[in-house]
Amino acid sequence: MGSSETENKAYLVLEDGTYFEGKAAGFKGTATGEICFNTGMTGYQEVFTDPSYYGQILLTTNAHIGNYGTMDQDNESDKVQISGLICKNFTNKYSRQMADQCIDDYFVKNKITCIYGIDTRMLVRLVRNKGAMNCIISSEILDFNELKDKLSTVPSMEGLELASKVSTKEAYQLGNEDSPIRIAVLDFGTKRNILNCMVERGAFLKVFPAKTSYEELSKFNASGYFLSNGPGDPGAMDYAVETVKKILETNKPLFGICLGHQLLARALDVPTYKMHHGHRGINHPVINLISGKCEITTQNHGFGVDPKVVMEKKEEVEITHRNLNDESIEGIRNKTKNAFSVQYHPEANPGPHDSRYLFDDFINLIKEKLN
Repeated sequence: MGSSETENKAYLVLEDGTYFEGKAAGFKGTATGEICFNTGMTGYQEVFTDPSYYGQILLTTNAHIGNYGTMDQDNESDKVQISGLICKNFTNKYSRQMADQCIDDYFVKNKITCIYGIDTRMLVRLVRNKGAMNCIISSEILDFNELKDKLSTVPSMEGLELASKVSTKEAYQLGNEDSPIRIAVLDFGTKRNILNCMVERGAFLKVFPAKTSYEELSKFNASGYFLSNGPGDPGAMDYAVETVKKILETNKPLFGICLGHQLLARALDVPTYKMHHGHRGINHPVINLISGKCEITTQNHGFGVDPKVVMEKKEEVEITHRNLNDESIEGIRNKTKNAFSVQYHPEANPGPHDSRYLFDDFINLIKEKLN
């Protein structure tokens, strides 16, 4: 195992000047990014490896991180995507027999810095009240002024294009090559289990880099298109919006999740906006306005779709899902095309599987158009 509860100091400094002194764990170093909190009580490894968290410092509201270790098959991508971790208790002793290693070894291997032993409840309240902001954590720089100076050079998440940084570099294929259900995936930072949910339903996927042109996508002769989740500001992704508009012209089935949802909205001339502190967790209630049923959902996003403009375009765009906590838009459907999207993560790894019917809906829509 790696070092147990180390007493090495670490510091956290926020953009507003707030600072905390805590204990250091994981890789000795310095990390910067936008602070965001996740309210999930389990599934920390899946969260760490979700590419949508790229460029962010994760703050966990659950008190114990590391208590069931880590296991390679739980990774949602090929590496840890968060920039750093803030938690209450960083626990190296784990109880899961199937685990591969303790969390400290996992963080050292992935070069991720952690600060723990601070009042995370106070910190979450601060972010809730003041909103998302940049922060810096360090176990090597212990001078407040030096940390503050370094933090001042970190760009705001608003305006950042990050999807192409986490996207696959080369196209690859998954599933049964003989399947008539051929889905072209635009990878903006997809999670493995999102792809698995489509493969399990009989689809053959070709996963393309984020900046692939429509002309290149069309060579795959897809029967449907999928727009993945991912990090960064959708407002900085005009290249993807242009591709989505060309996909819409084909009228082939199109499904988007999270960032993909926002890009579909932009392709329908609905702008996006940066939320106060976003939605991240595995217990967000969402109502399906078509069925009238409530779903408990997994979420991870800091941007949303402009509700005022959606209402102005109600002849073309239908709101299909709403968040029951704040009434924000969680799903839309294009009334004139075979396109729909949701803001949350229906694969729910981690989280409840209330929303996996959306993959069935997508596959069934493709089958209808093939017949």
